[in-house]
Amino acid sequence: MKKHFSLLCACVCVLATALALGFSSAALAASPNDNRPKVRAITAFIALDRAHYQTQIAETLAALKKIKAAYEKAGFEVQTLRITTQPFPEYTRNLSDEQALAFFKQYDALAEKDGFDAAIGPAIDSATGRGNAHAGGDSHEALLLAKIIASTKILEGSVVIADDNGIHWDAIPSAAAVIHYLAENSPNGLGNFRFAAIAMVPPNTPFYPASYQVNGNHTFAVGLQSANVVATALASTTDPQKAQKAIEDSLGKWAQEIEAVSKRAAQESGWRYTGIDLSPAPLKDISIGGAIENFTHQPLGSNGTLAAVAIITRALKNIRVTRTGYSGVMLPVLEDSVIARRWSEGRLSLNSLLLDSSVCATGLDVIPMPGDTTEAQIEPILADVASLAYKWHKPLAARLLPVKGKRAGEQTEFQDPFLVNATIRPVR
Repeated sequence: MKKHFSLLCACVCVLATALALGFSSAALAASPNDNRPKVRAITAFIALDRAHYQTQIAETLAALKKIKAAYEKAGFEVQTLRITTQPFPEYTRNLSDEQALAFFKQYDALAEKDGFDAAIGPAIDSATGRGNAHAGGDSHEALLLAKIIASTKILEGSVVIADDNGIHWDAIPSAAAVIHYLAENSPNGLGNFRFAAIAMVPPNTPFYPASYQVNGNHTFAVGLQSANVVATALASTTDPQKAQKAIEDSLGKWAQEIEAVSKRAAQESGWRYTGIDLSPAPLKDISIGGAIENFTHQPLGSNGTLAAVAIITRALKNIRVTRTGYSGVMLPVLEDSVIARRWSEGRLSLNSLLLDSSVCATGLDVIPMPGDTTEAQIEPILADVASLAYKWHKPLAARLLPVKGKRAGEQTEFQDPFLVNATIRPVR
């Protein structure tokens, strides 16, 4: 009895010391060995009302902060709060380009001041509502989007190159034009980090820059940073079936816990929860590329890479939560240290990444390219992404980063805290 009392006193002292040192209840709830994922994004979806947007954003942020607090109380770190709107031409159609740019500069300043990320949806033809460009030339809305991104710091957007209606061949040149414009007119071409050509990406996707909403007002979804969880599961075995089961069990446990928190937060906030994007997003040394290599025991891009990616994808599909967004393996070249290294070594290429995309998610993500890459060279790359996505009815995107002043063989020199530098490869 005396021994148990002493142990209890010791625990109380540890707790008191931790609280005195400023540790939160979330930090205390999370064991350092539990390998839990982080919540990369809580994304709120709203139908933006331009006339009252400041009040609307304030109310949305208040709800997001309450939802964030629920995850933190359960021991999960939340990295970003995000607000996504309907396609921006729906709330700027009565404005001149100058007025629209002025509005978005104000919105961007609000996002920077209040600390949230913001997606303004795809550039659509406001006359028809189609998510593509005008036939026969560059879309006016796509060019406006390029100017919006180039003149802001936070805002993100997209051009739809394929959806359930088919491949939008006339949108592909417009998307290529946006990429070229941002390469020329944003610092180091990093405006393209906030732009994607998207194909078959559903609404209510929490990951950026492909995020948009259609009839999803007052809802929220969650995106995870869980490459560490997958890495631990894959390192536990060399057997494909056991590896898949290990991912299902470990990530599934956390996903179900996060979903339970999400549903409670939805009831308390009055916002509708629409699901989790289970994509095991990496961040630099928290590497999905390294996770795959730990299983295959071969450099990424070697034989067996596709099979490992497929194993992870199957596991994600078997996890019993409400899924949304991509919910597949992401292979972002400049956001993952191992993938960036293998790209620089020439073990990965656009074609090999597209091959992997046939069984996973996101397509061609954060690809460094020579600064003199032309629109004519970009268009067939986007056409390949659109064709693959439409053929297999799977969400893919292209986020391509031509780096102004850099040639093939040279190294990128980004200072962005979310990016890894890599060698620029020629476009063939």
